[in-house]
Amino acid sequence: MGVIRNARNEEISVIADFQLLMARETEGLQLDKGTILKGIESVFNDPNKGQYYVYLIDNELVGCLLTTPEWSEWRNGTVLWIQSVYVKEPFRGMGVFKELYEHIQAIVSQNSNLVGIRLYVEKENINAQKVYKKMGMNGDHYKLFEWLK
Repeated sequence: MGVIRNARNEEISVIADFQLLMARETEGLQLDKGTILKGIESVFNDPNKGQYYVYLIDNELVGCLLTTPEWSEWRNGTVLWIQSVYVKEPFRGMGVFKELYEHIQAIVSQNSNLVGIRLYVEKENINAQKVYKKMGMNGDHYKLFEWLK
C-alpha cells in the first residue's frame, strides 16, 4: 500500500507536528513544540538514541514511529521499543501501523543482536491496545511505572 523508510531531516517538523497531535489526542497534553523539535533532532544527530521510520502514501507522510534500543542482560541482546506512533486520522484503520510494525519485526527477526519489541500504551487508549493485541503483542507481562522530572 505505502512506502516505509527511515525518516529524513527535512521531515523533522512534520514528525514534531504528529507528536503534538498524538499527545493531545491520547493524553490531553499540550506539549512545547520547541522541546519536541530539539528531542527529535537529538535522535537524528545521534543514531544510538533511536531511529524514526515514516510511512508514505503517494509521497505524503501519513504515519511514523520511533524505535529506541534497550539492552537486556537477561536476553543478552537489544530490545527495540516502539514509541511515538502516529497515523494521520484519514489513514487510520488502513493497516499503516500494521505495516510499520511488520517492518520493525522483520528488522528484529533478521538481526541476531536484536531480541524483541516492546511498546507502552496509555492505559485508556483502548483502540491502540486492540490493535497491538491483534498484532500478536502481549500486554499482560509487565506494568510500566515511571518517575519523570
